[in-house]
Amino acid sequence: MSKDDKYLRTAFDLLDRNRDGRVTANELQFMLKNLGINVRDEIIHDLIREASHSGNGLINEAEFLQWVGRIQALRDDQQQQQHDSDSASTASKPVDADDDVTEDLIAAFRVFDRDGNGFITRDELQTAMEMIGEPLNEQQLEQLLAIADLDQDGRINYEEFTRLLL
Repeated sequence: MSKDDKYLRTAFDLLDRNRDGRVTANELQFMLKNLGINVRDEIIHDLIREASHSGNGLINEAEFLQWVGRIQALRDDQQQQQHDSDSASTASKPVDADDDVTEDLIAAFRVFDRDGNGFITRDELQTAMEMIGEPLNEQQLEQLLAIADLDQDGRINYEEFTRLLL
């Protein structure tokens, strides 16, 4: 199992609130809303439908891993295209969409950064996850910190947080 697969399995476990091995549209919507990210229900249902091979509105772990892999490949292609182009006018998203994503990420970061010092500590991470209905055991907390804390200073800054989510 690759390091990325391990991280994605942890992410799947966080989304799978009732631990039945499948993620529903409601579970995905719940997590996003609690992070301060508002997505219309029909978009959530479209995402679930796209990821679910059975078409039953549920995503199992294997489907989740394949779906995220496709998203990552698209993102990598998009970044390569932007890198290859010298002109900013060829960016695939309008500036307004980028601004909306940035605002959503800042709002989500603030949910976790309880004291507003620009960093998410281990305790803040644990508290925020409990607040959004996703309490973590020690192993899950360690795994999430290992994924997110790129500079290994024991806390997550905004840049690390955005890399985790994008």
